[in-house]
Amino acid sequence: MERLVGTVSRGIRAPIIREGDDIAQIVVDSVLAASESAGFQLHDQDVVAVTEAVVARAQGNYATVDQIAADVRSKFGDHTVGVVFPILSRNRFAICLKGIATGAKKIVLMLSYPSDEVGNHLIDMDLVDEKGVDPYKDVLSEAKYRELFGYHKHVFTGVDYIEYYKDLITSCGCEVEVVLANDCRAILDYTKHVLCCDIHTRARSKRLLTKAGAELVLGLDEIMTASVDGSGYNENYGLLGSNKATEDKVKLFPRDCQTVVDRIQKALEEKTGRHVEVMVYGDGAFKDPVGKIWELADPVVSPAYTSGLEGQPNEVKLKYLADNDFADLSGDALKEAISNYIRHKDADLKGQMVSQGTTPRRLTDLIGSLCDLTSGSGDKGTPIILVQGYFDNYTK
Repeated sequence: MERLVGTVSRGIRAPIIREGDDIAQIVVDSVLAASESAGFQLHDQDVVAVTEAVVARAQGNYATVDQIAADVRSKFGDHTVGVVFPILSRNRFAICLKGIATGAKKIVLMLSYPSDEVGNHLIDMDLVDEKGVDPYKDVLSEAKYRELFGYHKHVFTGVDYIEYYKDLITSCGCEVEVVLANDCRAILDYTKHVLCCDIHTRARSKRLLTKAGAELVLGLDEIMTASVDGSGYNENYGLLGSNKATEDKVKLFPRDCQTVVDRIQKALEEKTGRHVEVMVYGDGAFKDPVGKIWELADPVVSPAYTSGLEGQPNEVKLKYLADNDFADLSGDALKEAISNYIRHKDADLKGQMVSQGTTPRRLTDLIGSLCDLTSGSGDKGTPIILVQGYFDNYTK
């Protein structure tokens, strides 16, 4: 009988992960237990994905406010620190900011507007237009911002982030001045010592600031790159990708993830005879049309994955074939013509009309986004995702 089901994404329940747990073994055991319980089998090219949060938790990869402060203090000394382009997030940045403020005497906090880098809005762009403000050129003091726009709370969180971040900094005994601008070089009118807190644009910000005469430019990816007083660390991403753990501690992005995915792949093949692909995933990359956030607050969607997940999809658009090449066919004849086209498609369809409208993104970004949506960020209790049939097509 013809198979009528395509891609299936399953959330896999797992125990609560604690520091010191063998995360690879837990993933293997959980997937096999779910397979037996739900009555499904593993196949070659299935994808087993595990969220970065439980990998980092098993590693005990944490840092406290005081440990962050010590690293900031060692790198910036007593200089006023320009904290540039942080995202607006209680979960992602607030505890990091608490650590930075604890380690500094004065911070000049420069926020981008009308939104942060990942789409969290301070104000609506239409209001910016209405007030005649040019966000590409105009640098606003906090007083000028309030005069123009007043107090605005985020549509989902109900937080006025200027007020929230300012109060957080002063509660740490640190002086603060707030500036709003979209050219990172504007910070140099206030201090020559800068901590770039943007995620995906950090390399450009560092380059522009250095060229413009900054005396010291570091990024969040250069804070907590080595252990401080027994802390966790991430040699590649530092504080990027961290999440709030407690009121005085963050969970850092996991490290040594390649070892984890390779162990899981090997163990599942030994136990099932199936060659599955494995990845660690964090935030997906997709945009919310209401809140406008596009989610990806991690430095990458996937910090580690097995080799079968390298590359991009190489797919044809079925509706294009149906409307163009085979417009005169229908029924079984159309189905066979399209199936035959797929079987003999070029190994690289880049630039061809038949692939126009397919998704030109990396496999790990696509699958990681699917996994993030499946697992959610709340109480589902499924930090492991099994994706089946992703690499199938119309001919299978």
